[in-house]
Amino acid sequence: MTIPKFATFSPQVTADGSFTFFSQEFGEAFHSHFGAKQESFLKFVSPTQINLAAPKPVLRLLDICYGLGYNTAAALQTIWAVNPNCYVELIGLELDLAVPQAAMEHHLLDNWNYEYTTILHQLACEQQAQTERLNARLFIGDARSSISRLHQLGFQADAIFLDPFSPPQCPQLWTVEFIKQVAMCLHYDGLLATYSCAAAVRTALLAAGLQIGSTPPVGRRSPGTVAAHPRNTQSEAHSALPPLSPEENEHLLTRAAIPYRDPQLNDPAPVILQRRQQEQQASSLEPTSHWRKRWLLNQDLRNKLI
Repeated sequence: MTIPKFATFSPQVTADGSFTFFSQEFGEAFHSHFGAKQESFLKFVSPTQINLAAPKPVLRLLDICYGLGYNTAAALQTIWAVNPNCYVELIGLELDLAVPQAAMEHHLLDNWNYEYTTILHQLACEQQAQTERLNARLFIGDARSSISRLHQLGFQADAIFLDPFSPPQCPQLWTVEFIKQVAMCLHYDGLLATYSCAAAVRTALLAAGLQIGSTPPVGRRSPGTVAAHPRNTQSEAHSALPPLSPEENEHLLTRAAIPYRDPQLNDPAPVILQRRQQEQQASSLEPTSHWRKRWLLNQDLRNKLI
């Protein structure tokens, strides 16, 4: 007897009472243990300022690494609370269809309003969901192929959620080449949010022609990152991007900032990791350990002065 793949996913409760899964393949949970549902609102929906964009008649969303569907549900809930008549076009990219299906089978979606649960169920079962105010599609497979397809279709997102597993575990979705494709799918007045503050990720965003800002930490010390096209940074539609701290800016001048690269968008993770490691070893940039020691010393001095 074949065991359904969703049976291999074991729910884990997080601090806000919502559940997540642990990925055996990537060795990480799908969400922060500080709160899976909370993370969707505070790390993705809030930084992309969807509530301010919601009065528009149409909004387009791109959810990269759709996973359990929490970011999508949080976005729809936020938009329709502001403007029940807003028409949403949503595309989710997900490697493994078993993930959203497992979320449904384990009833992890039950703590969302029935309307959003129904949408997430339809996406998990049929990879599409349509209502009078929604057209949602789920593209299954390698996001590197899917993002190229989206660019060819001319899809321009008002908000992009960039939510892969961490760079050391899933470097293929944090490369300069992939993020350049993502940036081309971001509307000139749109915003991109990710939980990561890794210097390599921020360097890739900058290399893609975006400007970046820092978002508040959620349940941990590290902030996230928000990005926009340069002409949007002074847009009246959005507040200015929160600036990076001096510590964060200096981090971008260390070897940690050497980005991941995937020239043909088809290399396996070990090749991408090795390529970056070799570039770091040959680099004349400051070792990241020096930067870390310097800022830890500064922090100790500040604490002594308090």
